[in-house]
Amino acid sequence: MASITSLGEFVVERQDDFKYAKGELSRLLSAIGLAARVVNREVNKAGLMEDILGDVGEENVQGEQQKKLDVYADEEFIRALKDRGEVCGLASEEREGVIEFKSGYAVSGQYVVAIDPLDGSSNIDVNVSIGTIFSIYRRTSKSGPATFDDFMQKGTEQVAAGYVIYGSSTMLVYTTGNGVNGFTLDPSIGAFFLSHPDMKIPKDGKIYSINEGNYARFPEGVKQYIKYCQVEDPATNRPYSSRYIGSAVADFHRNLIKGGIYIYPTTTSSPNGKLRLLYEANPFAFLMEQAGGVATDGFNRILDIQPTSLHQRTPLFMGSENMVKTSMDMMKEHTPVG
Repeated sequence: MASITSLGEFVVERQDDFKYAKGELSRLLSAIGLAARVVNREVNKAGLMEDILGDVGEENVQGEQQKKLDVYADEEFIRALKDRGEVCGLASEEREGVIEFKSGYAVSGQYVVAIDPLDGSSNIDVNVSIGTIFSIYRRTSKSGPATFDDFMQKGTEQVAAGYVIYGSSTMLVYTTGNGVNGFTLDPSIGAFFLSHPDMKIPKDGKIYSINEGNYARFPEGVKQYIKYCQVEDPATNRPYSSRYIGSAVADFHRNLIKGGIYIYPTTTSSPNGKLRLLYEANPFAFLMEQAGGVATDGFNRILDIQPTSLHQRTPLFMGSENMVKTSMDMMKEHTPVG
């Protein structure tokens, strides 16, 4: 029987990939893995326990109805990271401002984490795959609790990023800037094991992922690209298949493995886009580029965008290199100058 490598073993073996304090970042990733296992346990009980299903009855800072599991996941990741000495603060989709860790060893932590604790939570009640997205930066302040400015770094400054997908199997996928590796949870012993080493996205794919229900509100370039995807052309393997789950982690994961493009553009009702830059677009873009793909806002590289707020939104075009470049060409062609 071939030997298998656990997440903990792999992180230790690959410490030379880390830019900074190797032991600290290893422990941080281990803490995220631990919290993910706890959240996974609750997600898998959702159909059996009514007290963790449904809405809380309040909106989060995004103006979205909070699910009970949203709140649970948020609290669990905060608890896991706060109890360690590596993280001095956190930015969460569920909280308006920076969560400052002011006690114990946390004030001297060298990292900050931006996180979407439970992406796709509107799908919880219907048993569709959901996930967690995280992004890790080295702090820019010298000491004390995290500050707002610690999070106002371009995506190029990420030291690690990843996601957890809670689906037919539970996987944790991450990068530290030296490729992308995926780990599958063995529920019998409660540990993640390397299952998808050195993940690469094909340069071409056959899947386009977009909420076509918003077609009338899309920019003309996006409409033209959708038409392009639907035209029959054997030379380019078109038409492409339309696959849209409505859980960004699930759509990203499928396209990463099979090849494809994911588009969440601006619309007339969301002129700045819908996805959040810090804890959705940036970590996805880091992963996508490390896997050989491309991530843009339709015109420019996502990782080069300068953040100005914790919950800043952006359009997102990401996936197989040739597909994204074709969509960008159409955006430029059909966008009025000035």
